[in-house]
Amino acid sequence: MTEKKIALTIKEMESGLGRIKDLSISIGKLSAADWAEPEGPTPYPSLTTLRSWDRTLLSRYQPFYMPFCDLCCLCTYGKCDLTGTKKGACGITMPAQQSRIVLLSACIGAATHTSHARELVTYAIKKAGRDCPINPGGNAIGVEAPVIRLVCGEKPEILADLETILDYCESQITALLAVTHTGQEGDPLDFESKVLHAGMIDQVGMEVADLAQISALGYPKADPDAPLAALGMGNVDTTKPVILVIGHNVPPSVAIIDYLHKEHLSDQVEVTGICCTSIDATRYSPRAKIIGPMSWQLRYIRSGIPDVIVVDEQRIRTDALAEATKIHAPFIATSEKNCLGLPDRTRDPTDAIVSDLSSGRQAGVLILDPEKAGEVAVRVARTVAPIRKTTSFSIDPVTIQTQAATCTQCRLCQRACPNDLKIPAGMKAAGAGDLSVLAGLYEACVGCGRCEQACTREIPVHSLIVAAATERTRDEKFTIRTGRGAIQDIEIRNVGGPIVLGEIPGVVAFVGCANYANGGKEVAEMAVEFAKRRYIVCTSGCAAMSIGMYRDEEGKTPYEQFPGSFTAGGIVNVGSCVSNAHIAGATIKIASIFARRNLRGNYAEIADYVHNRVGAVGVSWGAMSQKASAIAAGFWRLGIPVVVGPHGTKYRRMLLGRADHDADWYVHDERTGEDVYAGPAPEHLFVAAETKEEAMVLVAKLCMRPNDTTRGRAMKLTHYIDLSQRNLGTIPDDIPRYIRTTADIPVTLKGEITKILAQSDWKERPIPDPTLLSRDKPSPHKER
Repeated sequence: MTEKKIALTIKEMESGLGRIKDLSISIGKLSAADWAEPEGPTPYPSLTTLRSWDRTLLSRYQPFYMPFCDLCCLCTYGKCDLTGTKKGACGITMPAQQSRIVLLSACIGAATHTSHARELVTYAIKKAGRDCPINPGGNAIGVEAPVIRLVCGEKPEILADLETILDYCESQITALLAVTHTGQEGDPLDFESKVLHAGMIDQVGMEVADLAQISALGYPKADPDAPLAALGMGNVDTTKPVILVIGHNVPPSVAIIDYLHKEHLSDQVEVTGICCTSIDATRYSPRAKIIGPMSWQLRYIRSGIPDVIVVDEQRIRTDALAEATKIHAPFIATSEKNCLGLPDRTRDPTDAIVSDLSSGRQAGVLILDPEKAGEVAVRVARTVAPIRKTTSFSIDPVTIQTQAATCTQCRLCQRACPNDLKIPAGMKAAGAGDLSVLAGLYEACVGCGRCEQACTREIPVHSLIVAAATERTRDEKFTIRTGRGAIQDIEIRNVGGPIVLGEIPGVVAFVGCANYANGGKEVAEMAVEFAKRRYIVCTSGCAAMSIGMYRDEEGKTPYEQFPGSFTAGGIVNVGSCVSNAHIAGATIKIASIFARRNLRGNYAEIADYVHNRVGAVGVSWGAMSQKASAIAAGFWRLGIPVVVGPHGTKYRRMLLGRADHDADWYVHDERTGEDVYAGPAPEHLFVAAETKEEAMVLVAKLCMRPNDTTRGRAMKLTHYIDLSQRNLGTIPDDIPRYIRTTADIPVTLKGEITKILAQSDWKERPIPDPTLLSRDKPSPHKER
């Protein structure tokens, strides 16, 4: 039995009370017998419902702390020194404080996605009605909300059903934030359990958000052949008025596109975007163009190309208004969460707002009505563009040389740079007339602008780097596959068996921000490498953009080289940040569709299945934001490892396994009823890699699972060893830990591996039917 909410909308009706128009009625929650799946043990779990499962994971993957700061400054007892064995005035220890900060980060991320979801559901209901069916893929999707089914035990059918799910998410985030108060939780592992809970709630919020916008806005519905969209600054027709949208909440972008369509202006104005709102805009209209990830904000605004800038929420530079003012581009903020000190003109006449922005009487305004913001943006852009096009904001080579020559070589810019770019050398060469060294920094620049803040001569360092690479930016014309949304059930049926048995070596998800150590090309190179090796590659958000900004020898982007289907060798762009839920949902659906495990409120069993049998790994190579932290935590609770780039160490802790601690790697064999050693598969739950090469080797290793067949394990070992030899120049020294029987040995490497086994104390062991749930107790926590 399921509970179902009935929503009714009356457009117009005559009654004894008078004429009634646009009346919406919600009739409680009625019992409906249309879902045969029995309810599991944990629907709507509280903070401690899944604590036992969390501690099972955390006993194997113990937190390794890397304090970013030795002090706690969160209350007025402090600041408190927590070095060594010292405690804070409230009694908190350094490990607990680090876990507390991680929990705060995960809560911020989960709150951001859930708040975003609430706005999207409200907007979708207003646009399509409360009884609008939830439709992520028509007949191609039978399990339409796997995360919600798993966590909440609900089967949402109409938009109104999503409100109850959000009520739950919001209550849990409030409770989790309460945990971080002074004098609440004190145990590091209980903090960590709550981090995992925040990640799970984040996945629910993301799924709600994308289900709402897919259903109401007509996005591609689980379409493997979703169209290609334009990506890169070179695609912008600068002779037209150009609107730039920045953020993650698509309603203002939709309103701009709708107004252009209504006024027959679609081919006369360019709608361009940065970050996830641009991905979602291309899901709504093929005319929208993606400029790039968050790191491209400064370079694109300072180019002077945008005539009007519209921002919504999330990962927007907080100095975007100041940067827009420098290029005389009218600015429109559209979110309560990002008002930027602007006057609220929401209720003012549209003509008056257009006049004030076009004349420059106001540099920017706050408009909280998406439709009004859309109309204002278009009208202002068409008014100011002819004037702005007469002014060039580009920096010519002579100016670059002149400004670079004022550099004193103090090296403060390089010290401030998160990637330690050799800026002084570039400035010195540019000052002498050679711009190539400065231009060479372009790829690895993350656009933070810290170099400029550090410069004592007030040189616009970032702008000079971009200007030196003008030829490259002019030619940046790429393609990205429009976000397809969910994975079809038939795709899961086709690959579920091969994934679980190990015959498809793994599912690798490239997600997260653009805070790369060596530029986005590394993400593209890793994605292409794994696609060529017949892994299933999934992606979303900024990582999806970075993958598209790469061409092979034939001039094709990865989205043109590889199919968009969830199959071996596919590169699957699910969409924006909130679409990450579909990647988690795919692993969950493997347990449901292939293994026929019940999803409904049955979290621990499904997470145990995914962890032991589904070779999935997340890669957040440029992880930066609190949202990325929350997204990763959601994958951890499902038992899916996540690899981050070198900047990921700033999240303060990793979740590392110890391959040499044999006691940590026992599983319960459901065939024999015995506890057996299964090897460190996967070895880590959260780990940072210093280089792209190290990351690829790690990913191949972390795709191994206790359930792998001999054929599957041999295939995974082949990739692991080959990647290690190619990238690190050696055969991994832990190979004996992953060979259970001689049938696991790759045929082409049999001679070498046999010698390695002979030199170790390797012994053949059985291949289990693994679970962590049936063991009486998890391995005891050991201090590292």
